[in-house]
Amino acid sequence: MTDWIAAIEGTEAGHRAAMLLALTSALAHALFGALQKGRYDPWLMRGAIDLSYGLMALPIALFVFPLPDARLWLVLVGVFVIHAGYKLLMAMAYTRAAYTVVYPVVRGTAPVITVLADGLVFQEHFNATQWAGTALVSLAIFALAAVNLRAATVGRSTLWAALGLAVLTGVFTTFYTVYDAWGIRLADNAFTFLAWFFVVDGLFLFPWIALARWRAMPERPAPGPLMARGLLGGLLGFVSFGAVMLATRLDKVGEAAVLRETSTVFAAAIGWIFLRETVGPVRALLMALIAAGAVLVELGG
Repeated sequence: MTDWIAAIEGTEAGHRAAMLLALTSALAHALFGALQKGRYDPWLMRGAIDLSYGLMALPIALFVFPLPDARLWLVLVGVFVIHAGYKLLMAMAYTRAAYTVVYPVVRGTAPVITVLADGLVFQEHFNATQWAGTALVSLAIFALAAVNLRAATVGRSTLWAALGLAVLTGVFTTFYTVYDAWGIRLADNAFTFLAWFFVVDGLFLFPWIALARWRAMPERPAPGPLMARGLLGGLLGFVSFGAVMLATRLDKVGEAAVLRETSTVFAAAIGWIFLRETVGPVRALLMALIAAGAVLVELGG
């Protein structure tokens, strides 16, 4: 697999593989985000997810791949800091407003900033068609957030704080997308980076925050069902984060980032098909515009 990754980097085959990986990541991320919606405190849910994928990755990192060298350890320290900031901000936003409002704002903020950062860091630039597609994706996602905001009935007193946190979380999404792309390109073996990424990101912060929060609760949720949900989230996390990082190694970071934002379309489709949530003509139109923007980005490239 490592040799195959190296062989197709920067080729047309690599471009097609990156597109499929980014779309797979979008679907997994929509499912991943839905797990943090509703039933459990978002801090507990994130802790269960992180613990699950950290523990699953640990034996693979120790016994399948080599230990990172000194340079890669430094990169992983940065991974920990940036992802910790992202997850803290996301959990804070989720505790202040509805998921359906927060999630689209986060996803809508990231694409334009990520494409700009991609140009500065990697010298990978979009043409006019791709910029039009990126703008369409972001604007349609923000419009979807506005539609959901009008329907929201909870969290009104903390809404502006939640929206500010959501925008800041979107900025951190850019930070980790670009930084992770730099890290996985720097590593000789992409899978060594991924294995140790999940160990470092999973085991050293949120499980401990979640444990402290769980112990302080007057009515503690049963750990068994929580961890079962966390295990599913951990498996989805492997696909969601692993696939998009591989996509950024194979092709342009900005293209992978924009395609991943089709997760909002998948999230709405999941709600409609499985949760019997009403979509309506306005939401359907906005989802179509998000998909059209992603098509423009691909056609323009």
